[in-house]
Amino acid sequence: MKVSKAQAAQNRQDILEAAARLYREHGLAGVGVAEVTRGAGLTHGGLYRHFESKDALVREACASAFELPKAVLQDALQRASPDQARPAFVQAYLSAAHRDQPGEGCPVAALAVDVGRAGGGVAEAFTQGVKGN
Repeated sequence: MKVSKAQAAQNRQDILEAAARLYREHGLAGVGVAEVTRGAGLTHGGLYRHFESKDALVREACASAFELPKAVLQDALQRASPDQARPAFVQAYLSAAHRDQPGEGCPVAALAVDVGRAGGGVAEAFTQGVKGN
């Protein structure tokens, strides 16, 4: 069954979001392609239409994992007065909500150890995420 370009783009985004969440929850080695695509509501057969390899998926998922936590922390900083920005950042980062939801949290805390062992350019993508690029 052929899907539209818009649906294909949405499927790709769904896979990336599921992978980023699952990798943060279970680690890079703790999640396979089948779990990622199931988490995106798709079958694993179509994954390789969107990504050349599992390494490519991991690279892109690591890079995209920085987007949501960055947005949440930026929101906390914007709501704070200038003199309360640093304490607001620390409070948001160290909150129980952040701790209890690793799939939505900081990829540095969740993946730093795994990234050091990963190949396939994952460390470079992760480094770029840490740098904010």
